[in-house]
Amino acid sequence: MAAESMPAITEPGTTGPRRRGKGRRRKAPSTGRKALRATAWTAAGVVVLGGAGAGFVYFKLNGNLRSVDLNQALGTDRPAKIDNGSENILVLGSDTRAGTNKKLGGGTDDGSARSDTAMIVHVYEGHKQASVVSIPRDTLVDRPGCTDTKGTAHPAATGVMFNEAYSTGGAACAVKTVESISGIRMDHYLEVDFEGFQQLIDDLGGVRITTTKDIHDRQSHLDLKAGPHTLNGEQALGLVRTRHGVGDGSDLGRIQLQQAFIKALIDQVKHVGVFTNPKKLYDLADTATKAVTTDSDLGSVNALIDFAGSLKGISSSHMKMVTMPVQYDPANPNRVLLDTTKAQLVWNALRDDRQIPKAATRGTATGEAKGVVSAP
Repeated sequence: MAAESMPAITEPGTTGPRRRGKGRRRKAPSTGRKALRATAWTAAGVVVLGGAGAGFVYFKLNGNLRSVDLNQALGTDRPAKIDNGSENILVLGSDTRAGTNKKLGGGTDDGSARSDTAMIVHVYEGHKQASVVSIPRDTLVDRPGCTDTKGTAHPAATGVMFNEAYSTGGAACAVKTVESISGIRMDHYLEVDFEGFQQLIDDLGGVRITTTKDIHDRQSHLDLKAGPHTLNGEQALGLVRTRHGVGDGSDLGRIQLQQAFIKALIDQVKHVGVFTNPKKLYDLADTATKAVTTDSDLGSVNALIDFAGSLKGISSSHMKMVTMPVQYDPANPNRVLLDTTKAQLVWNALRDDRQIPKAATRGTATGEAKGVVSAP
């Protein structure tokens, strides 16, 4: 969506719109179970749509937003910022069973949540290209000690599933774990939940995809014949959650489906004529701003507009999507282990703002679902 199509918004108490130069990093502020397998660029699409609609009802949309102060929770014991014009955003899918999410996700509302989808979105200098690195939820990692945004400290743990970090200490512990694994600072954080994901797809009018195989999965309530489809919100949620309906039944296969769906979603967002339909534009913006939780730097409508504007030039054809290099755990086929040598090639490339080399993922574990889903 073209952010320049929207008027700039002046916040109460300011004399003009806030702006920042393209390609520069934002300065730090001075002062579980079956889960939503939502995708990184689904959340990025949410941001774009939220920013696009903000000019109509600033106070209403700004009141929808939720944010967490990660800078305060994480303190100074973090990787250094790299001022080369790039940005790294951690995007999580949250599977809380609270409220209406229980009906969508099933399971019991036990007060906990997991991040069964996690992606690092690296936006290159100039903000015309991006690389997306999916982190398998079943990866066994050493989770560092962390303090959540409520000030509660959580001790370190070894050999635990990656998604346990979020269920232990929320956004702060998830970010801390990703930074520990990669050695790269996360500049921003975005989180989207069950209900927001499904409603966003419905507000968009569905997402068009093509499947090359039948997909049947009773657990995610998905039943698709091979061929073209326009997925509604419930079907889209089923697709990004399914792991038993296609491929080898692993989380890695689900990631391959998610990545294909992301590209179809991004392409469709760019072609939806929301600016000629004010009601549709408002509905999308209202859903989008309710759907996400952000870091405090993005915790206002104006900040989201600014951020969305910096992403407007990135299309699916300029987006490289990989899975963090892993190998199946010999002791447990339902778990994977980080391939540290190959993963380092990924982290080095992102740190230096370079493209991820093919050697980084050659010979690593895959889920056997590549090519099953594509854009129409």
